[in-house]
Amino acid sequence: MTTKSLGKSFGKAFGRQAMFAVTTAIAFGAASAAHAKDVVIHAGTLIDGTSTATRSKVSIIVKDERIVGVQDGFVTPAGAEVIDLSGATVLPGMIDMHNHVTGGGSRDRLRGTVEQAAYQSSWNVNAILNAGFTSVRDVGGATELVVALRDSINSGLIPGPRLTVSGNGLSPTGGHGDPTNHMDPRWQRTNDWKLGVVDGPVSAIRAVRELHKRGANLIKIAASGGVASPGDDPALQLLNDEELKAIVETAHSLGMKVASHAHGKAGIDAAVKAGVDSIEHGTYADAESYRLMKERGTYMVPTLFAGQEIYDVAVSTPDKLPPTVADKAISVTPKMRKNAINAYRAGVKMAMGTDQLGWRPHGENARELEYMVAVGIKPIDAILMTTRNAADLLGKSGDVGSIQAGRFADIVAVDGDPTQDIKLLQSVRFVMKGGKVYKADGKPLPLD
Repeated sequence: MTTKSLGKSFGKAFGRQAMFAVTTAIAFGAASAAHAKDVVIHAGTLIDGTSTATRSKVSIIVKDERIVGVQDGFVTPAGAEVIDLSGATVLPGMIDMHNHVTGGGSRDRLRGTVEQAAYQSSWNVNAILNAGFTSVRDVGGATELVVALRDSINSGLIPGPRLTVSGNGLSPTGGHGDPTNHMDPRWQRTNDWKLGVVDGPVSAIRAVRELHKRGANLIKIAASGGVASPGDDPALQLLNDEELKAIVETAHSLGMKVASHAHGKAGIDAAVKAGVDSIEHGTYADAESYRLMKERGTYMVPTLFAGQEIYDVAVSTPDKLPPTVADKAISVTPKMRKNAINAYRAGVKMAMGTDQLGWRPHGENARELEYMVAVGIKPIDAILMTTRNAADLLGKSGDVGSIQAGRFADIVAVDGDPTQDIKLLQSVRFVMKGGKVYKADGKPLPLD
């Protein structure tokens, strides 16, 4: 019996659920045979990541790691393996534009080790991939660790999403990214401990160049204070205009984009004027901020997951947080929600990012989409924010974020219609990355 006829037989017997059962055998073969044959995916409903429109009964033709064709109707090229998702909604692999994949485990900066973080991170990236996120931008992690993690995934050593990494975020002394905030000053650390702490344009330029040398893909900065960091004020601009200009100009000259953490209006507006590519959080943005962002094409990444994550801890167990953090979390989180819908209604370009802090296990990234829809963003627009828009902000629209010929075969599927129930994206049943199937029938496949 052929793969296609087998799929039809199971479909008649069991209906929609059978489509994923059929893929299990196919997917295991695809995973172990290293793209030995061409593959065609029969998609019942397709959200292709290029527009708000959906398509029915579509064939996606995959050769090696890329899509070579998207055709109406169910076709089967000679010799191709068929993955029958004819009862599913198929969409591009999702993209999380603000994550910290090294988070989780010990949160004690004096007792947690980089070795522990490395093991935790390998678990995190596998969970994120199996949640349907095939690309992730990590904005603020130990440089050597995230670069090694990215390269290990790219070489096939460990499973995980395609990583774009910033390494250490840049922040002034005492700012959101200073790891020594609220610590006994008698502790001594190497220069790497404060690699991301910059004071003055010269210091900032040197840090950007050092991060580039060490393999970072983009630069993350903290233009304002933050919520999870003790002792700083999220409403204040902490990197001055000269520092911001020096960072952006240097990064752009090296072909690197700049993502700016910014809660306060002063920090947001200054960062946008300096030319950053995205504002992360954007809590206290106002109409003028949105106007500036639209004029310059700056993205907003609202990170509602992180706000809710730390808010829940602040309300239920505030003693788990450093001094002042709980109060900030309770104050800021409602404003983050308001900013997300205001930016959306103002027409600001938006991309999805969770800013997972590690209070909850990694792999729950799609909760961000639920929170975005809850504040009033249309489900299809939220989906485009985690596919098309995210790819544009990454600068990789030619590779990811849509199901089109020439793109990587990064493809996920769910039961039901996520444009009607966005929570369905929290239960991805099928995951393909680069033409290789990692999850089928709702279960991760055995690793090679």
